[in-house]
Amino acid sequence: MGNATIKIGMVTEAMANKPLKEIMDWVVKAAPELTGLEIGTGAYAPTGHCDMPGLLKDAGARRAYKKEIESRGLEICAFNCWGNPMHPDEGIARAHDAALRDTIRLAAECGVDRIVGMAGCPAGSAGDVTPHFAGGGWLPYLENVYQRQWDERIQDYWAEVGAFAVKTHPDLMICLELHPGTVAYNVQTFEKLATLSPAIAANIDPSHFFWMHMDANLVVRRLGDRIGYSHGKDVVFRPEKLALNGLLDQRWPMPAEEMPWNFAVVGRGHDLPWWRALMADLAAAGRVRTISIEHEDPFVAPEIGIPQAARLLAEAIGSAAKATVNA
Repeated sequence: MGNATIKIGMVTEAMANKPLKEIMDWVVKAAPELTGLEIGTGAYAPTGHCDMPGLLKDAGARRAYKKEIESRGLEICAFNCWGNPMHPDEGIARAHDAALRDTIRLAAECGVDRIVGMAGCPAGSAGDVTPHFAGGGWLPYLENVYQRQWDERIQDYWAEVGAFAVKTHPDLMICLELHPGTVAYNVQTFEKLATLSPAIAANIDPSHFFWMHMDANLVVRRLGDRIGYSHGKDVVFRPEKLALNGLLDQRWPMPAEEMPWNFAVVGRGHDLPWWRALMADLAAAGRVRTISIEHEDPFVAPEIGIPQAARLLAEAIGSAAKATVNA
């Protein structure tokens, strides 16, 4: 595996209340380190920056859409359709599955080879009306839930979607966020899912690993070329709150000031040397081309946090690349 050159992008959802043109003009002036846009296409992701039905129907509209972006020196680094296509509510499941498949089609038409999503979470058993996250089996009513979900729902669904992706867009990587609350949230659950299709890849968001007390660098080294994408987001812990309520505070994310941990601007929880090491490992993994800033810091406006994150990531990428050359 060679060392990929990593670019910096942003998830436009952080500014979902603004038109895409306004965001792009702001990026060019305020965060020139950014070259990529990760744009929501449906499911739980806001769709105000992408008219997916219109773009799928009209090749001219697709050309005009891409030209508007590329004229500013930017590119679509990924489409994002995070959702739950295995939701027990059939209406939600159908809508999110359709958004995922249409996003795969749109990516093929637009020449975009990364989409970001989540693996979803089905019912715990027949008749359930809400998803059941089987994150631990230490009580009798939690035991074997994940295996039942795998046998009855997960395996068939993701094998079929993976086959659809390979047929529709052979170069596509469906980059799943390893996120608690979904059926792929750590190395073991992702590796099991990834056996179902070569199109299934990982999106590395180190912030999720921070609060689960996983080692992001070891995860990257383990998953290697099954990683197709990364998010840039940090975590700040509050020791006095952590001591009383631990990592599993059921109130999260609000009120933010009472939480044991919060998502944070890159650099506010982990310093430059830590991010430099992650950039080196992501580059060595070989298939990650973009780290996309996902701004979710409750205490910092995106107009402030995104440029700060972009500057730190640019420095981390540059120094990691220099260290590799000099090694």
